[in-house]
Amino acid sequence: MTMTSSEIRQSFLDFFKSKGHEIVASSPVVIPTDKTLLFANAGMNQFKEIFLGARKSEWKRVADTQKCIRVSGKHNDLEEVGRDTYHHTLFEMLGNWSFGDYYKREAISWAWELLTKVWGLDKRRLWATVYRTDDEAAELWASVTDIDPTHILRFGEKENFWEMGETGPCGPCSEIHYDCTPDGNATAAMVNAGTSDVIEIWNLVFMQHNRKSDGSLDDLPAKCVDTGMGFERVTAILQGKHSNYDTDVFMPLISAVAALAGRPYAPEKAPEDAVAMRVIADHLRTLSFAIADGVMPSNDGRGYVLRRLLRRAARFGRSLGLTKPFLCDLFPTLEAQMAPIFPELTARRAEILRALKAEEESFGVTLDRGIALFNEVVARIEAAGGKTFPGDEAFKLYDTYGFPVDLTVLMAEEKGLKLDAPAFERFMAEQKDRARAARKTNAAAENDIVSAFVEQGLKTSFVGYTTLVADTQVLAILADGAPVDSISASAEAAVLLAETPFYSESGGQVGDTGILENAATGLRFDVADTQRPALGIVLHKGRLAAGTLRRGDLLTARVDADRRAAIRRHHTATHLLNAALKQVLGTDSIKQAGSYVSPERLRFDFTWFEAIPADKLRAIERLVTRFICENHPVKTYEMPFRDIPGSGIVAVFDEKYGDVVRVVDCDGVSRELCGGTHVSATGDIGPFRIVAETSVAAGVRRIEAMTGLAACDHTADEHEILSTLSSSLSITPAEVPARVAALQETVRKLEKDLKAAAEKAALEKGAALAANFADVAGVPVLVESAGELAAEPLRALADSLFASHPAGATFLAGTDGGKVTLILKLGPDALARGLHAGKLIGPVAKLVGGGGGGKPAQAQAGGKDATQLAAALQAARTAISAALQG
Repeated sequence: MTMTSSEIRQSFLDFFKSKGHEIVASSPVVIPTDKTLLFANAGMNQFKEIFLGARKSEWKRVADTQKCIRVSGKHNDLEEVGRDTYHHTLFEMLGNWSFGDYYKREAISWAWELLTKVWGLDKRRLWATVYRTDDEAAELWASVTDIDPTHILRFGEKENFWEMGETGPCGPCSEIHYDCTPDGNATAAMVNAGTSDVIEIWNLVFMQHNRKSDGSLDDLPAKCVDTGMGFERVTAILQGKHSNYDTDVFMPLISAVAALAGRPYAPEKAPEDAVAMRVIADHLRTLSFAIADGVMPSNDGRGYVLRRLLRRAARFGRSLGLTKPFLCDLFPTLEAQMAPIFPELTARRAEILRALKAEEESFGVTLDRGIALFNEVVARIEAAGGKTFPGDEAFKLYDTYGFPVDLTVLMAEEKGLKLDAPAFERFMAEQKDRARAARKTNAAAENDIVSAFVEQGLKTSFVGYTTLVADTQVLAILADGAPVDSISASAEAAVLLAETPFYSESGGQVGDTGILENAATGLRFDVADTQRPALGIVLHKGRLAAGTLRRGDLLTARVDADRRAAIRRHHTATHLLNAALKQVLGTDSIKQAGSYVSPERLRFDFTWFEAIPADKLRAIERLVTRFICENHPVKTYEMPFRDIPGSGIVAVFDEKYGDVVRVVDCDGVSRELCGGTHVSATGDIGPFRIVAETSVAAGVRRIEAMTGLAACDHTADEHEILSTLSSSLSITPAEVPARVAALQETVRKLEKDLKAAAEKAALEKGAALAANFADVAGVPVLVESAGELAAEPLRALADSLFASHPAGATFLAGTDGGKVTLILKLGPDALARGLHAGKLIGPVAKLVGGGGGGKPAQAQAGGKDATQLAAALQAARTAISAALQG
């Protein structure tokens, strides 16, 4: 009987559990401590620090199914999604790992056992590839399995040397491929040939190197095994399907899309519809899992990737006739299918549905704006007699408005235009190069430093929870990004210490500042920031104020105590704010989406889909203040991470936790995993004031607040402003709101009167201008300047003049503070002669340094160079006359 996908996944985990592996949970799709990755793109990502030797694992052998997203960087499968049979933006990677335990022999023999004995795959259809110089792996395939020896092939770096990215852990690998041809008669030439007839299903990586940013390889502290099996691919094979999309992993979603669209899923008869359905199913999975892990669509970083995916899915939906938001209607199908193994889909259902709906609705507006821009560009091209849609404009539509380039091509073709594809590709390549360069210069260099420190066994012990002063030793000095033995006064550097009381930036809390000093030698190093690029590696960044600092020096590290105290107050207040938000808004579904804790203020981002009313904000502020006044003790303790689920302790998506975690417990009011520094009792926080509540992105709100002396200063500033205002108005502070409202009403009335006066003055000008209509080939034409006149009264004047000659052409200009407004209105006689307001006004607007467009009968444009208005009006007269007399 054919196994379901759920049974396949479970059988993999059960098999490796029988081999002594601990079954661990998938990490979130975000690995925040790894700046080289936007999203987890392989099963090994969460174990990177273990491979590097920077973190110890509780287990030597683990196995899991890992959620992976590949939409950027080296591993970018986006363009193949939906068009071939086996690429996806989100996929599951089944994997087993050895951390310095077993190696190639066990990895190869167990892989063969699972595939051929447990799952019963045809041995004749299996092929194994090894790295070109990996004689050990080739010999093991021949000796510990009964694979056909002619099916063991060697390949080079591209195929059989695995790297997570441009830097990081890597090593030779052995890939297992499956022959999907009808008769099982694939040839060696078909392996790694990019064909779905022979497909890679499992990659056994023998992790033994670390790639540095200069391309060189260092040996890792221990040889490890990292395997990754494509869950969707192996499911297709075991279910006898040629396409991953035809398995029970995807078909429930695809069928739901087809039902919504009212069209059958028929790849042979309607291939483009089938592609659209597959893309929508794929992208919905990615969006839902990413949002469930706390990533919200936005304008930058990971959020921008999600926004682009959602817009891509929405565009494919429109090709199926789905013009209204529809992704929310598909989510229940995904939840029913995947929530049993990934319960976060149910736990975050409300956030997922709200984000999907809000983003789709927003995209509808954005799409309309993009179409308007497209039409403006087309108008300029047609006015100039061109036939090519510019590549830079196509890139702008793609980058700013989320237009897939194929949509731009289609719309351009409808206008008889051809896209300048080479120029578009050039802009795309430049964008990718910029992103790649940024990743390389920042994260890769840091990775090299961390790797070097780990290799040397250098590590910092943090003692700052219990003391702000520590006698310590200099382990390393970095100047200009390179290790040095010493630095002299005025030099900027980063210092690694054996012990430190300095808290490094983490979990939203800023790094400590302070001094490193040796009173006997006169040495003083001012620490301006503290960073932790990896576990155990703490860099004190700053400037040497006096003396000479040498590697091996003994010194005293002193944290700025007042600044740390202010940070502690704000950090504990953040936890209280989180608890108060849930209590006042009446839901536990609120999730932290980011935070920033500094001496001056706190910033707390959370999932919520509407502005919080003033009365609710006041209630939240009051509840936090009550928690503070009750002076709850704040305790910290450690516990195994595996005990956290179901405990009620809050964990944050963008934090990375080890096997043992630290809990900050505010006497039961709030219990959260947190590595930050905190007060010993809530009463130490002092005053608490919410100073702002704003939107960050669709479905994400932000509250900014102050505590302690910062809150006192803020309150005093507000009081001074109110006192000054009430004094100047000769009223009491309580009367200020009513007086301001009355003044606003007076201003509105005066503005209305001024507008009416301006329109009246404009219409009075109309009597003189109306006499300037001239007959051009039997059509009444007016092209004049109305002088100094703002846009709104200019429109009223144009309407009035056009009404006196409604069959002809009225072209009116006005200036306001050096800016130019142009308005063109055409009647039926002018239109019958071939005039087009939108096409005509654009070239004229360029002469005054602007642009614009519109419909055939009416258009408006603007410019910023009033000195060229006379020339622009003459150009308009010439163009209109030429068209009418032609």
